[in-house]
Amino acid sequence: MRRTASRTAGALLASALLVPLTAGCGGGASAGDGDTVTVTVGYQSRTINTVTAGTLLRSLGYFEDELRARGEREGVTYEVKWQDYATGAPITAQMTAGKIDIGSMGDFPLLINAARGKQLNRPTKLVSVTGYNLRGGLNTVVTGPDSALGSLEDLRGKKVSTSVGSAADGTLVRALRQAGIDPEKDIRKLNQQPAVGASALQAGSADALSQFVAWPGLLAFQGRAKALYDGAELNLPTFHGVTVVEDFAKERPAVLEDFLRAQGRATDYLHEHPVAASESVAKATGLPAEVVHLYNGAQGIATFDPTVKPALVAALKKDVPVLRSAKLVGDVDVDSFVDETYLKRVYGSAYAKARAAGPPVARGGEVWLKGEDTTSAFATAAEVLRYTAGHGGRVRAAYVPDASTGTLWFADRAVWVSDGTELRPYVTGSAARADIAAHPGARVVPYATALDLARAS
Repeated sequence: MRRTASRTAGALLASALLVPLTAGCGGGASAGDGDTVTVTVGYQSRTINTVTAGTLLRSLGYFEDELRARGEREGVTYEVKWQDYATGAPITAQMTAGKIDIGSMGDFPLLINAARGKQLNRPTKLVSVTGYNLRGGLNTVVTGPDSALGSLEDLRGKKVSTSVGSAADGTLVRALRQAGIDPEKDIRKLNQQPAVGASALQAGSADALSQFVAWPGLLAFQGRAKALYDGAELNLPTFHGVTVVEDFAKERPAVLEDFLRAQGRATDYLHEHPVAASESVAKATGLPAEVVHLYNGAQGIATFDPTVKPALVAALKKDVPVLRSAKLVGDVDVDSFVDETYLKRVYGSAYAKARAAGPPVARGGEVWLKGEDTTSAFATAAEVLRYTAGHGGRVRAAYVPDASTGTLWFADRAVWVSDGTELRPYVTGSAARADIAAHPGARVVPYATALDLARAS
């Protein structure tokens, strides 16, 4: 199971000392009438590696539970107002306008959040993390399923859709630069919302799409796209986190800690009931549960842990020059933006150990059978194939990790390389071709052939 610390986040958070509620009120969103205090939370329901601070947390009602208990002790009624957005930019706009107290967004939007908050005299703080991937596998560049484009180099002169200022845009910029392509001059970048970009790709008005979780996996699952570039090839962490208006945090620290405690409980629920969590998020968002599980499952692309790990802070600092070169921010003081004070109070003495814990040891994939509320885990991708071949139409989804980056992908959408008795899956065709170049005699085989070879082995 994808768990890290010996004590779970929820157990740690439940044992935290309660901090008395200070007088006063946070930003405009937290103002209330009489004995009612409204806390407004901005989230991205379909950006599913934020679910422990958004979609899943909302459906479980844990934050409301925490505030209800607090209200009973204090004689105050707390109301939570949830606001759903497609990206982080409008959440930042609402926070700086005093209409959202707590929000969740990706690493690049977080930096913009920090810059805008300081610029508009409504500073914000990064207080926790939702989902992360240490290699960057949460962002992917995809093309149409029948596209002749085979690598990043083929994007010269092409139209690429992305959401400027998003984590996926950052991946695109970095990847293109590594390939010797100027992201400003050598491609035509289309600044579009994820859904608009997905439609543009299908219509042919965009040649490629660079987006964050869960859009690449969704389009691949639907047969509407194939992966061109796996963000994990950058080997640079990417994550989503929780930001709060500083005034709100200072004036209502106990409420913020209730939120973080609730986030920890939601994280535990996701860890302990991965399939149920995937089904819950799917129901709330309209996404296929199989796609949610690709990212949030027991071996999913995202690792969920509220602690603010040094590697993530270091990656955030490396993001600043990218955003600055795009003239989206000036200098951002990352160290002053990150504030672990509230999370440390919630965890207590266990925080240092929890923060030091890394992602779970990689496995060989998993299979989800129809009608089952658990999945089966395997040590190798070949075992996934053999099990899948033996269960035919009963398989709801099969997942395998990329042989190079470890990024989980749908087994029937992966590019398979046969090398003697070994079968290796890749997210992208370019990675498979690199494998073949390094292993004379290896060849790409269709998924059906890979199943037959695995069955025969």
